[in-house]
Amino acid sequence: MQKLDFWLRNPDYLADELLTKYEANNEARLLELAGLILDSEEPEVRCYPMLRHHFGAYEPLDDALAVLRSAGLVARRRRGTVSRVRQHDYFLLTAGRTVVREVLQQAPAFQYYVDRVGLVLDLADGRGGSQLKKQQYLQREYAEAARGDRIGSVSVRARARLERLRGQARDRGAQERG
Repeated sequence: MQKLDFWLRNPDYLADELLTKYEANNEARLLELAGLILDSEEPEVRCYPMLRHHFGAYEPLDDALAVLRSAGLVARRRRGTVSRVRQHDYFLLTAGRTVVREVLQQAPAFQYYVDRVGLVLDLADGRGGSQLKKQQYLQREYAEAARGDRIGSVSVRARARLERLRGQARDRGAQERG
């Protein structure tokens, strides 16, 4: 969950991952989505940096989720043994779904988060935390952040990469037409 949360809270990293996936399969939609993020102020305005911890990006979830759990909106299940919890699974309960629908109806601006979560899950493509961590550590800014420090932005580098890839796509399109 921490690895997914990282992409949600850092739109510049999310866009850069979309560019990586675009380079792998040339799916124009991915270049377009990355452009929508990087051509806007989203990486600066919607960024909520995370700390670099032992195993990558980290933010304690218990405090935030305790509010939702105490209201009966989410449930947590632990996997493992009493002495060693391997994994926490979180479930949005029926009451939570009702609240989400009400919030979206009353404040449509929150649809942004629903859409971004969908995009993050698509990008994760079923990969688990260890696989996502390896992918995120490929980013120099992420890997070189000192433990306990906030992970720095990649927006400048990602925007330059976007422009380079757009140029290549234009060149490819011109060759195909000409």
